[in-house]
Amino acid sequence: MGKDSSIEWTTHTYNPWRGCRKVSAGCAYCYMFTEQGRRGIDPTVVTRARQPTFRSPLRWKEPAFVFTCSYSDFFIEEADPWRDEAWSIIRQTPHLTYQMLTKRPENILDRLPSDWGDGYENVWLLVSTENQAMLDKRVPILREIPARLHGISAEPLLELLDLTDYLGYCPECGSHYLSTEGWWGGIWWANFKGVKRLQHRCEGTDIQAGRWGMPRPLNWVIVGGESGPRAREVKLSWLCSIVEQCRRAKTAVFVKQLGQKYASDHGLRQRKGQDPSEWPEELRVREMPDVPSPRGVDGCTPGFQPGGLGSIPS
Repeated sequence: MGKDSSIEWTTHTYNPWRGCRKVSAGCAYCYMFTEQGRRGIDPTVVTRARQPTFRSPLRWKEPAFVFTCSYSDFFIEEADPWRDEAWSIIRQTPHLTYQMLTKRPENILDRLPSDWGDGYENVWLLVSTENQAMLDKRVPILREIPARLHGISAEPLLELLDLTDYLGYCPECGSHYLSTEGWWGGIWWANFKGVKRLQHRCEGTDIQAGRWGMPRPLNWVIVGGESGPRAREVKLSWLCSIVEQCRRAKTAVFVKQLGQKYASDHGLRQRKGQDPSEWPEELRVREMPDVPSPRGVDGCTPGFQPGGLGSIPS
């Protein structure tokens, strides 16, 4: 289960448990609820996977991205009895980068392993932010947690988002609070250690960037329209705005799809609107974050082509 995922921004999916509960508007037409319901399985009951599936990452020998808990939430309360074993598997597979996307950031701190420290090198933490209310609720909690990467998935995107407070740059002059160059002395190191890094000028005033207490900026933004027969509308202007905000902040942004309603309304060939060749040029952006990879693997995982694009825009 899970090898060679069709999700454009990952390589594999890993589901040590299945089942979830709906907690916000983005959950309304969740694919997991639909698929489990077709099989006669109650999607709200959280069940542990069989041992071969639970331990499947141990069989993946090549560096890869791993979307963790695509059929649940890694930090859901019902999984407390099994999570330590999952953390153990994550520690044993440092060549895999685990992409953890949660709607429950308030649960994270109490469910991290004792040796988490400044964050495992091979774990990225992201929250779902389908609307401004969830962005403003979940991201501040996420940014209090040390991690190799902080990101959001705005899919399904249900309204225009203002990311200004979360991208780590000055909207007045466009200057960045912290460098994004590498780990040592860069944006993450400065956030963790309060390292003096950069200054920028705004209306003639120097603002020191690297300082204690400054919220950690987002390093990656995923955005896309909704899938499924009841998919809600996404406006291209919302997507374009998010791409432009990320461009100004030099934050990696990944446009996953335009969504099923847009694809149907505009006669696109791909049902979910996931083919970038059918998009306006300004939306053909599928960037992976510039985060040092675990154990000396530089850049993207070898052989990983995000969404089939031949190159990542700079």
